[in-house]
Amino acid sequence: ALQLNGLIAVGGVKDSLTNFGTAASSASVSGDNFINVQGVTVGKIVVEGVGTNIFDGKANVFDIEDGSNAIIGKITLASSPLAGIAVVFGADSSVGTGSLGGTDIFLVQPTCAPVDQHLVEMLIMIDAFRRSSAARITAVIPYYGYARQDRKDKPRVPISAKLVANVIAAAGAHRVLTMDLHKAQIQAFFDIPVDHLFAAPVIIDYLSRQDLGPLTIVAPDAGGAERARAYAKRLGAELAVIDKRRSEDGTAEVMNVIGDIRGRTCVIADDIIDTAGTIQKAAQALKDSGAERVLACAVHGVLSGPAIERIEKSPLDKLIVTNTIPLDEKRAKCDKIVELSVARLLGQAIRSIHEETSVSSLFV
Repeated sequence: ALQLNGLIAVGGVKDSLTNFGTAASSASVSGDNFINVQGVTVGKIVVEGVGTNIFDGKANVFDIEDGSNAIIGKITLASSPLAGIAVVFGADSSVGTGSLGGTDIFLVQPTCAPVDQHLVEMLIMIDAFRRSSAARITAVIPYYGYARQDRKDKPRVPISAKLVANVIAAAGAHRVLTMDLHKAQIQAFFDIPVDHLFAAPVIIDYLSRQDLGPLTIVAPDAGGAERARAYAKRLGAELAVIDKRRSEDGTAEVMNVIGDIRGRTCVIADDIIDTAGTIQKAAQALKDSGAERVLACAVHGVLSGPAIERIEKSPLDKLIVTNTIPLDEKRAKCDKIVELSVARLLGQAIRSIHEETSVSSLFV
């Protein structure tokens, strides 16, 4: 198990009894250390000494590793609990924790769908840790929800990314660790320190191990050119950009490919894939322009609405996403989707923050 100068971790959080195969009672900690809320198992207590606490919210179902490959997430086991947590939603909502005074808390919770429920759960847990006299609370948010609403682009609209930053700080978080914000300027919405990691090393490492032949990295729009250029530089690939514009009568979207793609393998690089409409059209435009193969990669696979159907019907060979947003059963069954783990990256950052060493080496 991970040796991190003492550790208390609550991991393995899932929403289904069948995932653990155990009976549960309402809002209690059972003898085998499972955390049970309203008849549903939502977590398992994991203990390795004292000093640091890593809590998983219900949205998080991936392992977290440190540099030595030790897993401190869902499959680590323990013998005796020193800290427990239960989250109950409803009229009698409450959160209970064990002795956390003077400890270093890391709460892992991507704010993926249902965003509002996972966000409120995170805020309630942060407040519980603050009132338990935790020395420091770090909100580890692999996917920062509402990030695309970061400016007032029309009258009478909220800037939700700023609002969420405010309430996280107001709840009692001392620090935020997140990954691939939609716009890097969102860091300035926080009045507390923000560590902004990038999943590019994980994706680039995967692509470099594939036999892709002549390679071109493609930006799906002009705004993504900087990201695509960074990928192309690291992979020694060519760069292309897709120019989107409306037809003269405004009824259709025309995609023009700028760059050398004929007879080459094209990888469309984006940060978020939501309904997959842009990716589907971009892949078709690349194929029509003579690309040999088309792949796509994104850090956050939101994959809402008709996304899976569009991906399956598109000329994409593969869609590469990371597990900042856990794939549900339907999405995991899609043969074209490849999921990469950012566990090691987050684990190294958590270790560095806890030991108060430099995190800058991870900002690639």
